[in-house]
Amino acid sequence: MRMLQLVSESAIVPRLKASQRDEVIIELVDALVSSGAAPAKLRDELVKSVLERERRGSTGFGRGVAVPHVKHKSVKTMAAAIGLSERGVDFNSLDKQPVFSVFLLLSPEDRPEEHLQAMEVIFKNLSKDTFRRFLRQAASVEEVKTLLEEADNQLLAG
Repeated sequence: MRMLQLVSESAIVPRLKASQRDEVIIELVDALVSSGAAPAKLRDELVKSVLERERRGSTGFGRGVAVPHVKHKSVKTMAAAIGLSERGVDFNSLDKQPVFSVFLLLSPEDRPEEHLQAMEVIFKNLSKDTFRRFLRQAASVEEVKTLLEEADNQLLAG
């Protein structure tokens, strides 16, 4: 599985407007809906599911990143949105530091193994200092897309 298979170009938000965790989640779900990756009629339900998941335990994993994620019975294809915050967002992260890069992943409920594969690909890249640094510095959809392409190519080469 590759990053560009998960992330639609129109679900990349290089400058998040939101500054609070819940607002960021709403903004990224909206990006997935407007990109066609999630049906508009599910918007409120998806937001609620992601926020419930957050309340059970923060998906802010430290090092300036968060990966909110949810499996849902009405989601047909796996999709991720990426949002970047210049100011940083309090995600109640493990390291108590603000989050600057957010990957929001929606997965079909009946395909848990694909969900795990997607999470693995996302974490494999987010665990690399250079990937996180370049992602945080990205200022446009095109820069994020190029970074994802490079990550995919490294994955294929490695």
